Amino acid sequence: MAYFERVDDSTYRATEHVSGAWKVTEQHIAPALGLLAHVVESDRDGRGRDDLVIGRVSYDILGVLPIDTMQTSVRVLRPGRTIELVEARLRHDDRDAVILRAWLMRPQDTRALAGTSFPRIPSLDDTPEWNPSSVWGGGFIASLQGRRTQVEPGRATFWLRTPLPLVGDQKVSSLARVIGLLDAANGMTVRVDPSTAVFPNLDLTAHFFDKPRGEWVGFDTTVSFGAAGIGLTSSVIHDADGPVGTVNQILTVRP
Repeated sequence: MAYFERVDDSTYRATEHVSGAWKVTEQHIAPALGLLAHVVESDRDGRGRDDLVIGRVSYDILGVLPIDTMQTSVRVLRPGRTIELVEARLRHDDRDAVILRAWLMRPQDTRALAGTSFPRIPSLDDTPEWNPSSVWGGGFIASLQGRRTQVEPGRATFWLRTPLPLVGDQKVSSLARVIGLLDAANGMTVRVDPSTAVFPNLDLTAHFFDKPRGEWVGFDTTVSFGAAGIGLTSSVIHDADGPVGTVNQILTVRP
């Protein structure tokens, strides 16, 4: 079973495995974000621009999604030989629910310059097993396998993977699969018990300076709450070889 089944070239049906953590009758937005990245890559390939890779994805989450059939659309906002800006939308019942803007870039050989000052997190083998369903309900969280080292509330390093494909009977890139896990970061090291306050994110922006590899995705995550109902979940993304990018989520904090 997958998170989504393809109905036609632009329509997808959500399965029970996307049911949400805040409310099980609604989708956890994480797989939907991965689906839109997949839609952008499929459109890119269909236009013969598979020489470009995604360097940034920036999502605005306009509302909740039921576990139902959804429509997608893609348009190129800024065409170019080496750089493109692409917009994708996810709609339900004639209403936009998620808008994605993605920068696509032509790769260069910069192996001689490669490096980062982001610190590595403990390896998968050095991180204890942890069950995200001990904090959250819903089908998406139940589909995850996790390992976590908790430092304090709102501060942890952890690894996630899912055995489920993003889209049934359709090839999906490793990047789209990784993007489909990123939104989980906000719930993996909570500052407060979710029964005492809600803190959903309104957006998600991820930048990649290297291509993530492997099934497991690592996170070095810090959750911050301000004094006026606004929060931020900020993570460095890792694969087994080290850091590959960052992801940030703005939160609305409601006691």
